[in-house]
Amino acid sequence: MRRELVCVSCPVGCQLTVEVQAGRVASVSGNRCPRGEAYAREEAVDPKRVLMSLVKVVGGERPVVSVKTDRPIPKRLIPQAMEIVRALTVPAPVRIEQVLAEDIGGTGANLVATRDVAQVR
Repeated sequence: MRRELVCVSCPVGCQLTVEVQAGRVASVSGNRCPRGEAYAREEAVDPKRVLMSLVKVVGGERPVVSVKTDRPIPKRLIPQAMEIVRALTVPAPVRIEQVLAEDIGGTGANLVATRDVAQVR
């Protein structure tokens, strides 16, 4: 199988061609640096993304807090992780970088707050 990708590892945006055989990357071409090859090898077989969303806050100056995973997770596990995020409610106050859920969905990534939410007095 042949896949055409645009590398997002740097601003150059190399046009990559990846040959996949039996679920493994056989070759990568079109990259101008080693980062492009590494990106293509991962993206073609098991793509990963940082999950960003909102979590409900109880007793806060805002009803929700923005969150993200502290590392990319397999794209195929995002629906499972989102079920956990949708069910999650946290009490105020919330601090930026506070871990709101550890090892979300068994991915090894933590769900962290990306902003502060003060408690309503």
